[in-house]
Amino acid sequence: MRMYDLIEKKKCGHELSKEEIYYIVNGFTNGDIPDYQMSAFLMAVYFQNMTMEETVNLTMAMAESGDTLDLSAIEGIKVDKHSTGGVGDKTSLIIGPMLAALGVPVAKMSGRGLGHTGGTIDKLESFTGFSTVMPEKEFIKQVNDIHFALVGQTANLAPADKKIYALRDVTATVNHKSLIASSIMSKKIAAGADVIVLDVKTGTGAFMETVDEAIELAKIMVSIGTMAGRETIAIISDMNEPLGHNVGNALEVKEAIEVLNGKGEERLTKLSLTLAAYMLVGSKKAENVENAEQMLNDVIKSGKALDKLAEFVSCQGGDEQQVFNPDKLTIASKERKVSAWDDGYLAACDNKEVGKASLALGGGRETKESEVDLSVGLIVHKKLGDKIKKGELIATLYGNSDDKLDEAVKCIEHAYTIKNTPIKETPLIKAVITKDDLS
Repeated sequence: MRMYDLIEKKKCGHELSKEEIYYIVNGFTNGDIPDYQMSAFLMAVYFQNMTMEETVNLTMAMAESGDTLDLSAIEGIKVDKHSTGGVGDKTSLIIGPMLAALGVPVAKMSGRGLGHTGGTIDKLESFTGFSTVMPEKEFIKQVNDIHFALVGQTANLAPADKKIYALRDVTATVNHKSLIASSIMSKKIAAGADVIVLDVKTGTGAFMETVDEAIELAKIMVSIGTMAGRETIAIISDMNEPLGHNVGNALEVKEAIEVLNGKGEERLTKLSLTLAAYMLVGSKKAENVENAEQMLNDVIKSGKALDKLAEFVSCQGGDEQQVFNPDKLTIASKERKVSAWDDGYLAACDNKEVGKASLALGGGRETKESEVDLSVGLIVHKKLGDKIKKGELIATLYGNSDDKLDEAVKCIEHAYTIKNTPIKETPLIKAVITKDDLS
């Protein structure tokens, strides 16, 4: 078997066998296949696409390229959730404590962010002393004890995906559905959960800008999960404006705490409850989504979800008092306000520009080596469709550099469009995809 022949085969649009895909993945991971040949193969895939069988084989080859997490020592049905990424997406910080408070084991591996804001780990490190480094035995013990633990991905979890993604990132082959799906699902399968709920974003702040594209990606991922023996469900959700009001690491933690206090922004609360409800049904703790949402609302009203967040933060070395008094979280001291330049309605948001504003402030990473400033970010005070008067506040920005604040202000001004006619409300949940929707 030669890599040259396999590149030629895919370039001509032919289907690769399981053995051929494993040869490519293992050879590249081991260093036997050079970057330039893998780059050529990825470009051939980009233009010729992959069949579902090829995509499943690629996913499993990447999942099996390194360590897989054995969660069999954890009692109960293990659930996990993944988002394809969005601006202001802090649902993991909300869902984990809610489910854990209901006795559902959440054994989560998360990564750091690369882009406009940090990942879940970066956000959690806004709590003084919080650590996501722990041995596997302690990780499993914590899930059994309090039903929730979150650690960083091990260096050897799906190492093929890390190598392939780094190459995709510099060869303009990131935005391909089979490659996106296999990248996400290889890590989820290797992480060992029984039930996987996917939040697939669509809109100006997402990989998939149209609903049809998002549904197509969701069906590929649900198919992969189903074929791998995992119960997999995908929720298609709107990302045409920030989720919630806050964007930036410590600011997003504060907003997650607001939701767990029963005072969260409507769309953020709704999406968190929807995702958690499907996870709860998958865990067999609830009969249906309606029953699950009621259980989740009750656990918020009782204060048990917030208490569980504090317990989780404390178990991982963080200051639990910052959960009950989030004003103790460090927020950048310099402020800049963006006000409406006209009367009318907020008619559109280029959400990528909002993300760029956070990145300009230092809230994300432009490269893997970049350091994230956990204290910076912004609060958007208006939502799409809101009526607004000239001079009324659209956003408040928090930063530690006047130059960075100036750059971020320009991004917010470019992001929003004001028109003199109302717009039609956009639904938050666009679709739900299960294995029954794959035919």
